[in-house]
Amino acid sequence: MKVLYAIQGTGNGHLSRARDIIPLLKEKKVILDVLVSGTQADVKIPHPIKYQLKGWSFIFGKKGGVDMWRTYLRTNSARLQKELKSVPVSNYDLIINDFEPISAWACKLRNKHCVSFSHQAAVLSPFAPKPEKSDPVGRFILKNYAPTTVQYGLHFKNYEEQIYTPIIRHDIREVTKTTGNHYTVYLPSYSDKKILKMLSNIKNIEWHVFSKHNHKEFFSKNIMIQPITNQAFVNSMANSRGVLCGAGFETPAEALYMQKKLMVIPMKGQYEQQCNAAALKEMGVPVIKSLKAKHLDKLKSWVDSDTKPDIYYPDITEAIVDKLLQDALVGQALG
Repeated sequence: MKVLYAIQGTGNGHLSRARDIIPLLKEKKVILDVLVSGTQADVKIPHPIKYQLKGWSFIFGKKGGVDMWRTYLRTNSARLQKELKSVPVSNYDLIINDFEPISAWACKLRNKHCVSFSHQAAVLSPFAPKPEKSDPVGRFILKNYAPTTVQYGLHFKNYEEQIYTPIIRHDIREVTKTTGNHYTVYLPSYSDKKILKMLSNIKNIEWHVFSKHNHKEFFSKNIMIQPITNQAFVNSMANSRGVLCGAGFETPAEALYMQKKLMVIPMKGQYEQQCNAAALKEMGVPVIKSLKAKHLDKLKSWVDSDTKPDIYYPDITEAIVDKLLQDALVGQALG
C-alpha cells in the first residue's frame, strides 16, 4: 500500500505527534511518503520529507492571537494553486491528513478519498465540548480549512467511537518525572515582553518560558527565557510544578498525562482553542481569557493551589494506526 502522510507544519503539535506515527507506519511495510506544509513549527521530524510546502499558515502574533495581517501578506494565491497541482494525490492508495490544507484540497478537487487523523476532526464532533459563545465563522474555517472524507479524531476524552484519547509521544512517556520548583510556560502568541510583565508580578517563583520570538537564552530576575528545543521543553515540563500554556492540544495533553498542574490561555479568535478550553474547563483545568493584569489574581491562586489532574492516557497509537490501515484495505476491497 502506498501512503501519503500529510502534516500541518504550523505549530509544534502535529509534527511532535508525527515523530511517533511515522515509525509505526514504516513498521507496517507500507510505501510511505511524508508531506509537510507550513512555516511556524520549531520541531523537526527525523524522517525524509518528500514534499515540503509553504502551504497556508496562520502566523502567531504577540498579543494573544493570530496576526491576521501577516497571515494575509503570506497568503499567495498563485503559489497555493501551484502547490495544489504539485501533489500527485492520485498516486496513493491512502492519504492520511493531519489538518494539512494542500493535500486535503488537492483530494477534494480530484474526488480522491482523504482520511483525517487529527485533533481538529474531534473538535468538530457534535459530541465534543464547545464554548458558550458561538463562533460560526471560526467553525466554518475549521471545517473547511482541510476538508476530508473520513474522520478519526483525537481529544482529551473519547467523546464518541471515532474519537481517541491523545497520542502521548515516547519522549513524554519515557522521561523521568519529578516535582521541581519552576513552572514551564509556552505562550507562542504573546511577546516575551508581555509575558515578562505579567509573570514578574509573582515573586519567589521560577518561570521557564519557552519563546517563539527569541533565539537566545536570557534571565530577568526569576524568569528564564529560552528558545524552543524538544528535549529542553520535555525536561522542563517533566520536572516542573506546573505548566502554563495556550489551549492547544498536545502540550495540555502532555501536562495532563504527567499529572502536572495546568492552566491554559486560549488564543483570541481561534475557535479550536476556545473549544479546547471548554473541554479542559469541564475537566477541572483553570482557564483565563488573556494575559492581562485583571487575571493576575487567578494566576496567583493557581500557583498557590496544589490541585492536580488525575488522568491516565493509555498508549493506543499502534492500535489506531492498525485501524486506519485496516479500514483503508476494506475500503479498497469494497471499492
